[in-house]
Amino acid sequence: MRRTALAALCLTAVASLAVTGCQGDKATNEGKDRTSTGTSAGQKEKDTPKEAFAGLSGGEIAERAVKATSGADSFRIEGDIRDEESGGTISLNMAMDRKGDCAGHMSMGGEGRADLIKNGDTVYMKYDEDFLRAQSEGEPKEEVDAAVALLAGQWTKMSATGEGAEELTSFCDLDAILGDDTDGKSDATRGETSTIDGTPAIALHEKDGEDDHTLYVATEGEPYVLRMVSKSAADPGSLTFSNYDEPVAADKPTGDILDLDELGA
Repeated sequence: MRRTALAALCLTAVASLAVTGCQGDKATNEGKDRTSTGTSAGQKEKDTPKEAFAGLSGGEIAERAVKATSGADSFRIEGDIRDEESGGTISLNMAMDRKGDCAGHMSMGGEGRADLIKNGDTVYMKYDEDFLRAQSEGEPKEEVDAAVALLAGQWTKMSATGEGAEELTSFCDLDAILGDDTDGKSDATRGETSTIDGTPAIALHEKDGEDDHTLYVATEGEPYVLRMVSKSAADPGSLTFSNYDEPVAADKPTGDILDLDELGA
């Protein structure tokens, strides 16, 4: 046991070119050669990067990624998704957890900003003027001006089960964000390795006719999805996933809060 520990110390020293102290008084040239050769081989093995998900197909990696990501307690998503109703783009930056709480902000078509917090059974929203005017396009000017005067920069709240809240709370639903394809079946092929926000990742490519989808999966730690990129003509977009299993700061906003349920909004 002691000899093994001493040998390990010698190899470490040789790797850092500090060989003298480990060679001992009786070291011979033959011994030096053996030590040097062994260290070189060990160092070469150490420097050779391990293949990510060795022996697994792209589809098998995708299965692991779906399982790990679906089982996360929380994560943050950031990027652009298509708004099916308007055909435009929703830019989203939202942290959400398994309980359904969330906190973040969004914009529609790059116009303005709306902040969203869901805490338990209550949804809190705050809109800037640009967002309100963009979403009120086509409405009478007097009504739009009145809405801006009432709501711009003002935190509001409503019941999460109230009318109109369902559309908002969908942004806080982990399962809705991940989609319905939870069976893990995939024909994905392995692609290049890279880093996503500093985390090593492997790309998985999948084609469906003319559509091209790429999934980036972490190769260290849990095989979480780090980024999804869709080049589909019908549903283009890119989402980055981060802050896995971290607490979501979905605290009630401070200051005055306008109760939309009381106003009958």
